[in-house]
Amino acid sequence: MGIPLPPYYLTLFLLLFISFNNVGRRNLVFADDALIEAQCHNAEVPETCKKCVKSDPRSQSADKVGIAAIIITCLSNKATTLINNMTTLASGARDKNLKVALRGCEKGFYYSKTNLIAAMNRLKGKEYDRTNLLVKQALEEEFVCKMKVETLRFNFPSSVTFDMGVYEELSTAVMRIVDRFV
Repeated sequence: MGIPLPPYYLTLFLLLFISFNNVGRRNLVFADDALIEAQCHNAEVPETCKKCVKSDPRSQSADKVGIAAIIITCLSNKATTLINNMTTLASGARDKNLKVALRGCEKGFYYSKTNLIAAMNRLKGKEYDRTNLLVKQALEEEFVCKMKVETLRFNFPSSVTFDMGVYEELSTAVMRIVDRFV
């Protein structure tokens, strides 16, 4: 039959249940922050790595591979930004050689995006050496772009230079993280 309880006992029980349930979640968030710290610690610029990872809601439940996947997503997004930057710069360039070089950069970043998509697939398939090779190839496109444009004595706008720097930092970070999986 059961023991009849006053309604305030049920309310008290419900509040206690919710409180204990939330305590466990708070501890999980601290564990995730510690994992992010540990994974980004060996990056050349850990702050860039942590900022990228923490900007993605998946980071709250990500393991080591998940953190690497988030960084590859950040890289892919940055490649899209750089494609758009190169398109804009090329359309405004008056010098024919500069325009050709900037269009080459645009194509290079498209190629980089393709490599980053493939790197994500390799990461999910636990093919870590192949993942790093594809990230490295995507990074090489950025270096080639800078080299070609610098030979023409063109200086990128500071916002583009910043984006390229972040692209390099994230590339290095993800390769170092994935290296530790092998």
